[in-house]
Parts: sequence; structure tokens; C-alpha cells
Amino acid sequence: MRIISRKALRELWKNHSDAKEALQSWYSETKRAEWSSLAEIKAIYRSVSILPNNRAVFNIKGNHYRIIVVISYEFGVVYIRFVGTHAEYDKIDATTI
Repeated sequence: MRIISRKALRELWKNHSDAKEALQSWYSETKRAEWSSLAEIKAIYRSVSILPNNRAVFNIKGNHYRIIVVISYEFGVVYIRFVGTHAEYDKIDATTI
């Protein structure tokens, strides 16, 4: 999958260095993936939350951090819509961000 944009991940780990390894791992795994459905993602990431409109919420580093993505299966692209702490995630609407 092509991931847009890695910059959001780097910005989070710049302020939360404990997240760096987990975010890099998620990035590497996602980049190698060839997902064609949310069901495929759920089979690999059991804790992923599936949202409407091809959105998924990944729990990072024991649920301390969250990543919200929108996935275009047709083009093999993962758009990062949000990266932040769980507390920051609780303040947003994951279905519209």
C-alpha cells in the first residue's frame, strides 16, 4: 500500500518518542500490505476498529496511540487522517476527520 503521509507519523514520534518504534512498525507492515478489504485488515489486526467509508482505526503501542486512515483499495492507497494519543482521539469524531 502507498501511505499518505508519513509526515504525520514523524510529527507524533517527535513529541512522543516512546511511540516511534510502534509507528515505524505499523508503517512498514502497512507499506508491504496488499489489502483489498477491511476484512483482510481485521484478520491481521484484531484490535482494528472498522468505520464507515473505508475508514479504520489502529491501536498503537498498547492502545496509547491511535491512527485513523481512509483506504482506497482500488488504488492501493492509505490516507492517514489522524495520528495522536488516545486522549486526543477521544476528542474527535473519527467518522468525519
